Amino acid sequence: MWSKRFQKSVRLTSHALTRMAERNMDADLVLDILDNGTVKMKDRAHFWAYRSYPDRTDNLLCVAAVDANAIIVKTVMHHFSEN
Repeated sequence: MWSKRFQKSVRLTSHALTRMAERNMDADLVLDILDNGTVKMKDRAHFWAYRSYPDRTDNLLCVAAVDANAIIVKTVMHHFSEN
């Protein structure tokens, strides 16, 4: 996968893949969150990207990631809170 926003490849950890399956999220949805969602930085490398989808009842959807040589998606969450 390639992120247009970050201009880097995107890698999914095994934990992220497990959570994606549990939360009915596919790679296209994760990429959409990364490229079009709101980004909240934790520190210089770690961040959350999140986005709302009106057709889903488990909003907000969130990706927790690390910006390194590639974007490493550590996990995905639903019912995310911005606070």
